[in-house]
Parts: sequence; structure tokens; C-alpha cells
Amino acid sequence: MLTEMNQRLAQEHERFLAGHRRLAEACPAPVAGGNGSASGLIQVVTEPEEITRLSGVLVNAARHDWLTLENYLGDRPIDETTIVAPPPALRHGVRRRTIYESRCAEHPVAAKNIENAAELGEEARLLASVGMKMKLADGSVAMLPLGPTGMTGAALVRSPVIVAALREYFELLWERATPVGAVQPDSPLTDELRAILELLAQGIEDEGIARRLKISATTVRRRITAIREELGAPSRFAAGAAAVRRGWIK
Repeated sequence: MLTEMNQRLAQEHERFLAGHRRLAEACPAPVAGGNGSASGLIQVVTEPEEITRLSGVLVNAARHDWLTLENYLGDRPIDETTIVAPPPALRHGVRRRTIYESRCAEHPVAAKNIENAAELGEEARLLASVGMKMKLADGSVAMLPLGPTGMTGAALVRSPVIVAALREYFELLWERATPVGAVQPDSPLTDELRAILELLAQGIEDEGIARRLKISATTVRRRITAIREELGAPSRFAAGAAAVRRGWIK
């Protein structure tokens, strides 16, 4: 069930994540605050306060587009004190789009933050896995974390070539992601696959599904693997949740 397009997108995803890891490894440990490199095309910052300040500067710099990738990875568990409130509505004409990792929508605090952002005009989509955080203003400047949380170090990137590649990466993920709250009734599922998904969503194990549908457990596992690949889901539970979001099952 995994289409050639999905395979290409998955390969692009891995390629960009590998590039991000290489960038993080290649950046030397700078002094606290920030320093420029390559004539200011990449600035490495390590002070949390400065990272927060530059993030705000980046938001205000947007004239046409404000794009973010968010997985809510942090140094502490997600709660009201660790979630950063969505920024106020940007200037007129700026389109805001964010891709969240799917698990964020299943956490009450993170889900509320996503809802608040939507009320302020943000367009949001969900993806099974968001491998890194990112903030991008127009096609001019981007902020990338140098660690999982983004608060131990960040790179402010002004290189036109790199920023353009990051923008393309975001757009690839955007096409692959599912709009928050969207119903997609045109399901590619056969009756058998739909039945497997419905039982999967109920928490029934492979052997139980096999007995109910009178097929082998091997066939069930093969079908579940295909479904997970189609949905980009990292686990059985995530596959069931993604199918419900898309309106494939109730």
C-alpha cells in the first residue's frame, strides 16, 4: 500500500534529518550567547534566553510565511509551565503553518495549545513523526535546534541555499501530513483492511484479530505493517488513531 510518492517523501525526510544531524555535529561549541560563521550565514547560539529572544525576532521578521515543525520534545514533561503560548496573530497577510507530531494532539495540554494557535489563525497538520523542530520566516531565515529540545543550542541560518532546502522539506512534509480535525472519507482500505483497523483500534492483538476474521496471524501482521506504512504510523496504536482522524474508521 505504500505508494512510490510516499517512499520518495520518506527518503527525503530521512535525508533532511541526516543533514540536520550532520549540521549539529559539525557546529563547534561556541561561547555563551552567539557567534557568526561563514560571513553570518549561520549563527550558533547556546544561551536559552538568547534563543528565546531570537525566536521572537524571527516571528516578527515574517512578512509572508511563518512555518514551524513541532514535536514538543523538552527537558521536562509537558505541562502548563513548559508549553510556550502561541504567538499573537502576526501582521496582516502572514500565513502561519505548523506541522505537529501526532502524539502532541493526544496530550491534553499540547492539544489545547494547538487549539489556541488555530484560533489565532494558524493552519495545523499532524505527522506521525517530526524528527526535529524548525522555525522558518519567509524564505530568508530559519532556526534549527542543535539538540532534541532546541534549548541547549540553536543555529540561526541565513544561507539562501539552506533556507530554500528547508522550505522544500517543510512543503514535502506538509503534503504528507493530515490536517488537524480533517475527515478524509475516501479510504483506500479494502473491507478486510478496514476490519483489521477497527479491531486494532479496540486494542485486540494479532491472534485475536486472526481468529475473528478467520485468517492467519501472519497475514494480519503483514496487513498491519502495510497499514502503518500507508499512514506513516510508528506503532499499532498510532495507526488506529491516524485512521480514525482520517475518517477511515469510526
